[in-house]
Amino acid sequence: MTTHLSPQEAAVGVAGTVPEALRLRSVKEPDETAFVFLSDGAEPAGSLSYRQLHDAALDRAAALTDAGLGGDRAVLLYPSGLEFVRTLLGCMYARVAAAPVQVPTRQRGLERLRRIADDAGATTVLTTGAVKRDLEDRFGGRPELAGLVLVDTERTPEGAGRGRTLAEPEPEDVALLQYTSGSTGNPKGVVITHRNFLSNVAETEELWPSPSDGAVVSWLPLFHDMGMLFGVMLPICSGVPAYLMAPEAFIRRPGRWLEAISRFRGTHAAAPSFAYELCVRAQAEGQVADGIDLSSWRVAANGAEPVRWRTIRAFTETFAPAGFAATAMCPGYGLAENTLKATGGRWDQEPPVLWVDGQELTKGRVIPLPAGDGTAQPLVSCGVTVSGSTLRIVAPRTRTACGPREVGEIWISGPCVADGYLGRAEETEETFGARIAGEGTDRYLRTGDLGFLHDGELYVTGRLKDVVIRNGRNYYPQDIELSAERTVPGLQPNCAAAFSVDDGTGERLVLVVEADGRVLGRHSPEVVRELIRQAVRDGQRLDPDDIVLVRRGVLPRTTSGKIQRRACRERYLNGELKTSVAATGGAAAVERSAR
Repeated sequence: MTTHLSPQEAAVGVAGTVPEALRLRSVKEPDETAFVFLSDGAEPAGSLSYRQLHDAALDRAAALTDAGLGGDRAVLLYPSGLEFVRTLLGCMYARVAAAPVQVPTRQRGLERLRRIADDAGATTVLTTGAVKRDLEDRFGGRPELAGLVLVDTERTPEGAGRGRTLAEPEPEDVALLQYTSGSTGNPKGVVITHRNFLSNVAETEELWPSPSDGAVVSWLPLFHDMGMLFGVMLPICSGVPAYLMAPEAFIRRPGRWLEAISRFRGTHAAAPSFAYELCVRAQAEGQVADGIDLSSWRVAANGAEPVRWRTIRAFTETFAPAGFAATAMCPGYGLAENTLKATGGRWDQEPPVLWVDGQELTKGRVIPLPAGDGTAQPLVSCGVTVSGSTLRIVAPRTRTACGPREVGEIWISGPCVADGYLGRAEETEETFGARIAGEGTDRYLRTGDLGFLHDGELYVTGRLKDVVIRNGRNYYPQDIELSAERTVPGLQPNCAAAFSVDDGTGERLVLVVEADGRVLGRHSPEVVRELIRQAVRDGQRLDPDDIVLVRRGVLPRTTSGKIQRRACRERYLNGELKTSVAATGGAAAVERSAR
């Protein structure tokens, strides 16, 4: 009979590093299931116990050390699956600072791989045999691969680490290089230490505790910060099995995620807000299996973008008959620079909703209103911090503390704040070394996000660099985008990007919207544009200067699926959204398409 190791023992009480947490699990709970991969998001196609994962990670650590990579850097290039987990832990055992990257399928992805490898100073790319062959077949002659050594870690000899004594990492050693989305084409490597990871897991456990019979079910990409924490770190340190599926399996049929939660009695699962919207749509279209049971789900973490009240209400009402509890929806706020999680809603309470004066909010003022007021706008709380971290709201220009009803930049301090950006001393000092005017020498992380505190809860209003400024007022692009998305039946969630451009005479508001043949088969482009324009006028009292319709899949997105507004703006300004106006409806009538 095994002795269950508590999350606190693994994450903060005994272990000082991630490998040490895994080693403790492998000794006390060797045969307990650690990870299961679901083929096509449904059937188990492989699993790892804690002992199997520990042994496989040691094998890869020994091979990396023998290859002279111990203490060096490497790129991880894996599809979602168990080999990613084995090699990631192997890198940590060998003190290899790993930089996970999405497997490239197009030229843009290949260029990103090269930029990250160069920025990290890595020439070794660890991957699977299938990915290695595909890259060599498709891109073998491309200069982006020149000088990079592709290593198939699936060929690591079993038992290579048996009996080996390796130099173990320290808590302050680099555990991971988490590269930002790179919306400006210049991704930065966030330096995450073992202490950062364990502190973030401990804070997550404090807000969203894992029961002894818990389980994580995740489709999030493992190379992304949210997928990394929920899909790998939280399961190892919390001692609950993780059921992993590829992101493509979820995107093709969102119902698979809910069905897996039902089948494997998932207690913890996380996703961006748009994923919950896709699930609601899937249920309405009959694409979710009958009889699912979501009563085990106690933490449905909702993050990576401003959380929408309509989305929460729609998901809760849609799946309440399947046993989903309103208290399970847990909005949160986080970013790679803070390892991930910064705040979270309490797992046993419904998320608070604050109704505010929308027009006053554009002026940076928070005026609460009754829910029934005609000008009231709902904002969903992203939760609270825990004892180890501190969150402040600061005026970004003056760097002075904001008042209780003022919108400002979110600043964070605490053990989860990363060491900085790799090789970027000036940017690290600017972002990670901020000080509040008149308050001494305490250093804070500047998040670049705007929000305010109310009754101790954080409300996120938008991204500082994405705010659209008109007549001295701040308009948040996600509100404009939501107005567009809900205007025309058939438009998908997360299908619009709003941003401003300066044409030399003043700021112009541009709205780019993805529309497919189903939408344009019912309405002409002119009608769609006018419907969107009227919706923005009604919702935000703004008149877009340009509304661009593009095919689905054209808008640039982060690895978590969030729209990259600045990248879209750059493509617009560079003429990469090519004009091809058609007078008739149908798919051919999409006005502009990306090359």
